[in-house]
Amino acid sequence: MKKSHREAPAPRPIAGVKVAGVVDHDVLQRLRIQRGEEEDRDQAPLSFGLIRRLFRFTRPYRKKMIGLFMTVGARAIQLPVMAWAAGAVINGPVARGDLAALWWWVAGFVGFAAFTELTFRYRIKWALEIGEAVIHDLRGALFRHWLTLPMGYFNRHPVGRLISRLTGDAENVRVGVQNVLFVSLVQVGQMAGCAVFMAWEDWRLFLVVLGIAPVVYGLNRFFRRRLSAAYRSQSGSFSRITATMAESVSGIRVTQSFGRERVNAGLFRALVEDHARYNYVAARTSGTFLPLLELNGQLFMALLVIIGGGHVLDPADPMLGSMIQFFFLAGLFFSPITVLGNMFNEALTAMAGAERVFSVLDTQPDWVDAEDAVSPERLEGRVELRDVRFSYQADRPVLHGISFAAEPGQCIAIVGATGSGKSTVAGLIAKFYLPESGAVLLDGIDTRQLSSPWLHRHLGIVPQQNHLFAGSILENIRVVRPEATREEVRVALQQLDCLETIEVIPHGLDAEVGERGGSLSLGQRQLVCFARAMIADPRILILDEATSAIDPLTEARTQRAMHALMEGRTSFVLAHRLSTLRHADQVLVMGKGEIVEHGSPDELLEAGGAFADLWRHAASGGE
Repeated sequence: MKKSHREAPAPRPIAGVKVAGVVDHDVLQRLRIQRGEEEDRDQAPLSFGLIRRLFRFTRPYRKKMIGLFMTVGARAIQLPVMAWAAGAVINGPVARGDLAALWWWVAGFVGFAAFTELTFRYRIKWALEIGEAVIHDLRGALFRHWLTLPMGYFNRHPVGRLISRLTGDAENVRVGVQNVLFVSLVQVGQMAGCAVFMAWEDWRLFLVVLGIAPVVYGLNRFFRRRLSAAYRSQSGSFSRITATMAESVSGIRVTQSFGRERVNAGLFRALVEDHARYNYVAARTSGTFLPLLELNGQLFMALLVIIGGGHVLDPADPMLGSMIQFFFLAGLFFSPITVLGNMFNEALTAMAGAERVFSVLDTQPDWVDAEDAVSPERLEGRVELRDVRFSYQADRPVLHGISFAAEPGQCIAIVGATGSGKSTVAGLIAKFYLPESGAVLLDGIDTRQLSSPWLHRHLGIVPQQNHLFAGSILENIRVVRPEATREEVRVALQQLDCLETIEVIPHGLDAEVGERGGSLSLGQRQLVCFARAMIADPRILILDEATSAIDPLTEARTQRAMHALMEGRTSFVLAHRLSTLRHADQVLVMGKGEIVEHGSPDELLEAGGAFADLWRHAASGGE
């Protein structure tokens, strides 16, 4: 088996999780629900539809596939021919004592054996190359498909589960492509070749061999469903382990801060024990199936000895030479049975992986750009929302009839309590989502009719949770404009009045940011995101809690640069810290998915409503 289970030390009791070898299945079920675990699909384990889809990935390598099938066919018939030739030598020159003929047979046998090994080499080589090429293209297709899916898909699926599709499941498909298919064809061809030679040599003994067929078919039918269910459950539990591991690593700070090490370790232990249980079930089923196949072949070999031996002892029907030749062929006929049993197990694993991989490729986006989506020559920057309603889940509406307009170059501040819908409004403007009803208009054009790539080229976003990619500070700033020069990046940092802050970091712009920017402080990471937005030169700018991670001194230094960045651009500032809203042309105060107030900052302060209350709270808090 590919996955093994090591016996772990006796775990300590943890609340909510049964240990000491007994898994709390209620806890596991909750984990499945939390991770959006899909139900196993009622589909045949060996699906010819999936096999056909996999073969489509081999089309670019058609010439190599033709060569591979030729070597598979040659390899399948070579061993039966060699077995028949060995028997023919014993039955011919050896039985007659013809030494000269024997040397010719030996020379031919050695030459044919060398050709067989050459065929074997290229059969292995081309199968490995095609398997690698197919898995390369399949992973590329997976990744490209993920890039086309809207934000809602990634909100519903844990990152660990997606990683499992790209790694473990895709690797199982590789085994099916480069190993299972071609090895099985060789073994089946070998059995067919041996059957032809045996029928030609002695049809009576061959009828005895055919008696194994119903038994093998019955064994395969009996164990097929059990193995299929076992491998499906095994693959699903491994995905849960991967998802939990990825989540635990990304949240290790929270785990250690709140002392949840033992609780999380217990939950993970329960998942590992659950996975081990599925491994045991698969191993026990396979461990019963394969020995039964081998025993069946051995019993029939014994039966052949009894029947064939009776013929040899019969003076009226001497057939010793033919009997020896027949046994060579019978040995090769029965030897693939165990191999085919192993291939059947690997085929089920490959099918489980293929089902999961293609379920991702078959996932349709919640929405796609219209076929006639437009890409205007320029974007002035007027943004309007007309009676927009939206919900992430059908029974939980988030926005209730939002309407407002922002003229080109205006700065719109959106404030409100957490969960009021501020970020959802920003996501709709950026076309990460489409409204359920109403419309989001840019320069009077519904975003449903605008090309998403075109829109995103004119959009700059500085999110609250700043994200940096592995690489240098310079590479992270230029991610939106790879052609930008170092000098242009320095100018952008000077406009933000933070060039010195970046240059004091060891190696300056060439400093490595580490995974997710871990080698930089929160403020430094936020400044890199500011510079990234500056270098993009967008027409519409969205600052989502953009200064939440910056200390007041750094924020004061960047206010002038931020104002210059927003100058001439339509800007949306989502903030809790009201000091960032002094230059806003309009303020939208949101509450429970609705706009409860709107106007200029001075007008809202004079009105003494919700915004004035927020301002007083901010002032009393020392902001």
